[in-house]
Amino acid sequence: MKLFSEKSSASGEKKSNGKLALRRGSYSLVISIVVLAILIVVNILMSVLPKTVTKLDISSQKLYSVTSSTKVVVNNLQKDVTIYWIVQANEEDEIIENLLGKYDSMSSRISVEKKNPDVYPQFAAQYTDETVQNNSLIVECGTKSRFISYSDIYLTEVDYSTYSQVQSFDGEGCITSAIDYVVSDDLPVIYALEGHGEQELPDYVSEQVRKENMELRSLSLLNQDEIPEDASCILIYEPESDISKEEADILLPYIKTGGKVFVMAGPVEDGILTNLFGLLSDYGVTPAEGIVVEGDRSYYAFQQPYILLPDINSSDITDSLIEERYYIIVPTSVGLKNDGSASGIVTELLVSSASSYSKAAGFAMETYEKEEGDTDGPFALAVSVNAGNDGKLIFAASGVMLDETINAYSSGANLNFFMNALSSLVGENEAVAIRSKSLGYNYLTISESKSAMLKAVMIGIIPALFVIAGIGVLISRRRKKNAQA
Repeated sequence: MKLFSEKSSASGEKKSNGKLALRRGSYSLVISIVVLAILIVVNILMSVLPKTVTKLDISSQKLYSVTSSTKVVVNNLQKDVTIYWIVQANEEDEIIENLLGKYDSMSSRISVEKKNPDVYPQFAAQYTDETVQNNSLIVECGTKSRFISYSDIYLTEVDYSTYSQVQSFDGEGCITSAIDYVVSDDLPVIYALEGHGEQELPDYVSEQVRKENMELRSLSLLNQDEIPEDASCILIYEPESDISKEEADILLPYIKTGGKVFVMAGPVEDGILTNLFGLLSDYGVTPAEGIVVEGDRSYYAFQQPYILLPDINSSDITDSLIEERYYIIVPTSVGLKNDGSASGIVTELLVSSASSYSKAAGFAMETYEKEEGDTDGPFALAVSVNAGNDGKLIFAASGVMLDETINAYSSGANLNFFMNALSSLVGENEAVAIRSKSLGYNYLTISESKSAMLKAVMIGIIPALFVIAGIGVLISRRRKKNAQA
């Protein structure tokens, strides 16, 4: 009887354990199903959330982020904009895809449509006659459109400091500029003066002007008696000869009655362009004879005392350059002397050092040393004049600042200075001048002594500390074990 009782007890205990295991298994299964359901719901919710929420940009160059300039343009949209993405299946560029997702999620006014050229072979031909590469874009609003080539998005430039090619990404700049263009009814018109041997703007500058949605036209005052009514600004770029007194008599009243003029003119073989520089005389600014030479080594570049690295004074034109610690390079410049009589009206944008002087011999100088007859500095190399009645004159006393090589050596600062000045004149303070983002690597350069120290720490000291800590733990455990025995 006892044996039977023990067997019955064991059998009952086994059944009880089985039921308990079944309950635990069922509980685990239910929990697993609930967790799986939660994960599915979370994934569904994440898929419908905008990419601005679900994707964080941890790239060093912020390739997947947009700037405040873009947000201003997008948030002020009053018209519907469509961005057509011309791309074959499975050929989508990841960076462009993420960027387009940002635009799509920022505003209900923007929609992104993918157009496969294999399916729609004639679609892009409605908008451009250029060769259309994969991942090119077309931005459209109503009857206006702009084509953005893939080669405009990924730029290849030469780094003159290393003589190597550098690739950068300009997707945001291109797209935001195109959106601003297609929704704008009127574009600022820049009239470039001609008739005095003026140089054409370099292609890269003209392209930037177009990108910032400004229209560039030519103007001759030799056969006109007034400035065109639709002129947003008059540009005088690197003339070889002086303007006439009659032309000056047109420009001066134009400035004083609300007109905008931007001059970039330096010394010429014959000396000073008297009538052109005379535009500054009513404001107490006069040119010094000759070419400015620096006596302070920290204020000139490439071991050439006439290639100047001036101080940059604070203004709406230069503040962004100061914040980013850029240097503006000013080669072959006239020195401007400000007598201070128009205080509060004249702003000195770029200034040479107190050790600078103007070589009266100009292009005929035979030495960079200061000689009798040379004029002592410092000098203003660029000024901004508020002439009243909303009129404004910006005068840069060097005509070669926009040379492509010089601009490359300045890391684009010279172009930024030019575009900032132009934008301030035409009233585009929220300009869509968005810098391209470098795709290169930023390397950390350290000295040999620091390198040796880091090697000693990483290879020697840190592993030794772990060994010592391990030995300490081992000894401690043995002592506890001995004490318990």
